[in-house]
Amino acid sequence: MALSAGADLLGLVSEMPSGPGVIPLDQIEEIVVGLPADTKTVLLTSKHRHDDILKQHNQVKTWGVQLVDKVADSVLKELRKSLPSTRFIQVIHVKDEASISQALHYDNLVDMILLDSGNPKAKIKTLGGTGKPHDWKISREICARGSLPVLLAGGLSPENILTARTVVQPSGFDICSGVRSDGKLNQNKLESFMKRVRSKEGKLT
Repeated sequence: MALSAGADLLGLVSEMPSGPGVIPLDQIEEIVVGLPADTKTVLLTSKHRHDDILKQHNQVKTWGVQLVDKVADSVLKELRKSLPSTRFIQVIHVKDEASISQALHYDNLVDMILLDSGNPKAKIKTLGGTGKPHDWKISREICARGSLPVLLAGGLSPENILTARTVVQPSGFDICSGVRSDGKLNQNKLESFMKRVRSKEGKLT
């Protein structure tokens, strides 16, 4: 459904401490194998260690890996050596202006940045899928100052996507809960979202 609607990347969520859409690793492997070879699948992982992330990727063999929690620079460099053809997307949970320097730090370490809402320091970590937006002015500053492509996430929906695009001007968008109903992907919401993403309109009136 997502690919038919025009999604460029297909995120597949592995084990997480919280949030929607988690898929067992064996099922992620089955999905990747069953899709056309040129599909840009992305494994979402909450792992921190090189060996753990590598083990997951070696099983599912996705086009990219989205690191939803902070990973040490040394681990990112090891992963780059181990998986030179894999794209790495580092998630930044935008909390305040300190997130700007945090995001810019990754300019030479990963291939993309994803700006999301969440709280990695909570007792039960919230690493995405909150359905809540963050301060888009901070996200806009990151887009303007960084050299990497930036994906915007966090509380996006068909109703606010044009405003988000106007304010932040990211390279793309990541959506989960905003196009779901009762925990499942909603085709009407998804198609409405994608139509507005690809429109030439500016801001909703």
